[in-house]
Amino acid sequence: MTDTTHPELDLTVSRIIRAPRRAVWNAWTDPRAFEQWWVPAPEVCRVLEMDLRPGGAFRTEFSQDGAEFGPHISACFLAVDDLERIVWTDALVAGWRPAEASFVTAVIRMRDHPDGTEYTATAMHGTAADRDRHDQLGFHDGWGTVTRQLAELVERRA
Repeated sequence: MTDTTHPELDLTVSRIIRAPRRAVWNAWTDPRAFEQWWVPAPEVCRVLEMDLRPGGAFRTEFSQDGAEFGPHISACFLAVDDLERIVWTDALVAGWRPAEASFVTAVIRMRDHPDGTEYTATAMHGTAADRDRHDQLGFHDGWGTVTRQLAELVERRA
């Protein structure tokens, strides 16, 4: 698999998670587990659709108080390679339908590591302006926080 990272357009977080790759994969692919870590606490996530196949829907909502939920992600899975890679984009919605607006394509990679799992999440953007805006919106804090929450969830269970 060729690395297609483009430093001027992409933002990345990575971490060694001290748990088996299967545990990390399951936390990503089980909607109930996913809801426990996908947004920075104390916000709450709700999975509306998670059809883990190319062309499948990926839709989540979030809430600041756990009562009122609003839209978060409306996307389409592009690739789901068991235990290795999940790719989704908000440029498309379920069934490969074009979305009204697009901001990001995300590539999630999981690899075996002597201490558990090497986890890398890359947010790819179409323009440097979108990348910069995502950075200014707090990409590293937000995606770093949810990656930490993912690690804490699976490491507790390992």
